[in-house]
Amino acid sequence: MIWLIALLILVGVLAYGRASLRWTTLVLFGWLGLYSMAKGGGNFVLLLWVVFDAVFIPLNVPAIRKRLFSRVIFKIMKKMLPQMSQTEREALEAGNTWWDAELFSGDPDWKVLLDLPAAKLTAEEQAFIDGPVETLCSMLDDWDITHNRCDLPEEVWDYIKVHKFCGMIIPKRYGGLEFGEYAHSEIVMKISSRSSTAAVTVMVPNSLGPAKLLLAYGTEQQKNHYLPRLAKGEEIPAFALTGPHAGSDAGAMPDTGIVCYGKFEGQDKVLGICLNWDKRYITLGPVATVLGLAFKLYDPEHLIGEKENIGITVALIPTDTQGVSIGRRHFPLDSAFQNGPNWGRDVFIPMDWIIGGKEQVGNGWKMLMQCLATGRAVSLPALSTGAAKMASRNTGAYARIRKQFNLPIGEFEGIEEPLSRIAGETYIIDAARKVTAAALDDGQKPSVISAIIKYELTERMRRVINDAMDIQGGSGICLGPKNYLGRMYQVIPVSITVEGANILTRTMMIFGQGAVRCHPYIQREMEALGQENPELALQQFDGVLFEHIGSVLHNLAAGFWLGLSNARFIDVPGDQDTQGYFRQIARLSVGFALVADFALLTLGGSLKRKERLSGRFADVLSNLYLCSCVLKHYQDQGRQQDDLPLLHWACQQTLHRAQQSLLAIFHTLPMRFPAYLLRAVLFPGGKPYSPPADHLIHQTAALLLKNSPARNRLTHGIYINHKPGDATGRIEVAFQAVLAATSVETKIQTAQKQKQLPKGAILDVLDAAISKAIISKKEAELIVDAEKARFAAISVDDFSPEQLSSVGVKM
Repeated sequence: MIWLIALLILVGVLAYGRASLRWTTLVLFGWLGLYSMAKGGGNFVLLLWVVFDAVFIPLNVPAIRKRLFSRVIFKIMKKMLPQMSQTEREALEAGNTWWDAELFSGDPDWKVLLDLPAAKLTAEEQAFIDGPVETLCSMLDDWDITHNRCDLPEEVWDYIKVHKFCGMIIPKRYGGLEFGEYAHSEIVMKISSRSSTAAVTVMVPNSLGPAKLLLAYGTEQQKNHYLPRLAKGEEIPAFALTGPHAGSDAGAMPDTGIVCYGKFEGQDKVLGICLNWDKRYITLGPVATVLGLAFKLYDPEHLIGEKENIGITVALIPTDTQGVSIGRRHFPLDSAFQNGPNWGRDVFIPMDWIIGGKEQVGNGWKMLMQCLATGRAVSLPALSTGAAKMASRNTGAYARIRKQFNLPIGEFEGIEEPLSRIAGETYIIDAARKVTAAALDDGQKPSVISAIIKYELTERMRRVINDAMDIQGGSGICLGPKNYLGRMYQVIPVSITVEGANILTRTMMIFGQGAVRCHPYIQREMEALGQENPELALQQFDGVLFEHIGSVLHNLAAGFWLGLSNARFIDVPGDQDTQGYFRQIARLSVGFALVADFALLTLGGSLKRKERLSGRFADVLSNLYLCSCVLKHYQDQGRQQDDLPLLHWACQQTLHRAQQSLLAIFHTLPMRFPAYLLRAVLFPGGKPYSPPADHLIHQTAALLLKNSPARNRLTHGIYINHKPGDATGRIEVAFQAVLAATSVETKIQTAQKQKQLPKGAILDVLDAAISKAIISKKEAELIVDAEKARFAAISVDDFSPEQLSSVGVKM
């Protein structure tokens, strides 16, 4: 019994004190051993004590430990450490870590997340959204843009330029709007709920264009020249990175620049670069006036230094420069945003066209990764949120308007299920967008989190739009001016593909970068292994290694205890509705950290080639982040009680997904027996989390079928109008009309059941209902208005053969 008590004490120390290698533990076991022998414990206790001391003492004497243990591990890991390319190293160094590192630690500090100021607009930003953004949205006719023009109308282009939509991130001293990242996100979200073409046109210059690179790395001369022009729309920027032979593999980029002397603006011997490149998929490329170009720079004659292979470099090149060719347009899935190839043959540019000047040669990939760390977290997440909110509001309304078997289709259980997914996923998407934007405005540059929300939000938006199409049925698949969903459905793969294709982002970037950047010890161990001084390297490695071992033992003990108790006894923030979710995130965080360490230990550098495994790790980390954002979002919105179905659905769905992904990892880990033992430690009672239950599905779906504060909060920030002839306006008009007539409709249906009125269509019995004083004339007018609006909302477009035969791509 005494040894069982000692073991429990040790587990407690390991789990909550991180004191697994302290002398206090030795003293504790020593005294217990002496006590046991004094009580006649015999030789067995003495043997256990001797074995324990034989292991424990050497590990706590640094000189002995380094000689017998650390030096051996150091040599093994030195050999196992994979070679890292410069582009990989710079990608890992991009941005910083934030809440992702807390989740990776296995012991998240909730203050880091919950003390983050809530995302908020300034008065100026709100006025811009209420004014120019609202006006721009009202000018957009998506059918005309995509079907007739294959471009934005000229007056829309002019409006975007005049009101500085492309200069949102540019400081006021350069003529820009100087908005925060949350405002940037809100603006793109609202525009995308109206037209993806307009949203892409606005978002690219602000998230991935030369302006961001200039602000971070440009010389003062470059900033003073370009930023005012970019802000006013006098220059249209594009950024050229992707080419036919190297998409995601920047290291294989064949585009080159050779340092040389050449003729420029009448001067014969100007130090510069001779460029040759071939790029494609370049958004705004066909209309760009200035091109941000990424290329590999070489200096074979050592004109600017000793290095010959200088590395990836970025320059700004006016598109009217001799040798630059702008190709014809690509046609990405019937979308009308400007996108196309460009190339250059023997294009000579001076050195001061390099962003940042000659001092920034070779730093191009680092520059791009740093900018992507924030840009990727704003643009496509905002577009995804706009699409999801638009589908939630309009498809939810359609499910209330549309009737089958004399019932709104939204009341059928088969429709409730996709409706609940639409609402729940939209809540998750918006929570992640807002919390991440708040972190960006707070000064964070979380590169791993930017990859998470780019991947997760575009994928979840895809599911939302697919579900909306299923509910819309025929009205969703018949394209035309009345169809607000079809073009969004068509263009989904674009967001999945760009800014890091989703397959690559999931299987390589999220966990691949996170395992090094967010892990509390791996990067420090790698730095120690890379030290040139052997003694200093071993000393640093020894210290970090034993912190790492202590962390693993802590997580092992904590994981077992939290699994056994279902995390009931840990101190977390929140209230009775949220504390359970905080506890389960903490529990899964411990399990994730422990299993990640097991994978790193058993697979080493080969883990980066196990993409199915790293993809599942990415799913665990991503869902833990999303669930955390949902809890933070719920807090920031004032813990609205009528949002509880959304909160519960979102948390249960993300926790279940995290659990399933973590369990799937055990089947692909090497050393299967230890892996299954680890599973038994972390999940001693089996699977604790289930997906949202049927009653919750019903409650969540019901939120979209009525005009309520919860529905308005969920869809806040998108473009809403009440024009009967507009694609979404007719849905709004019909929804309000149908709701206004609900009580009257109920009276008539009740009278029909009681045989006071004959059966039949509601319009056919109105006169009889009035004559029998079942309803008033004014109430009858509500029914007429509702049925007229209902028919307008469910109507679809049709075309003559001549109209369809004239359809063509107008480039």
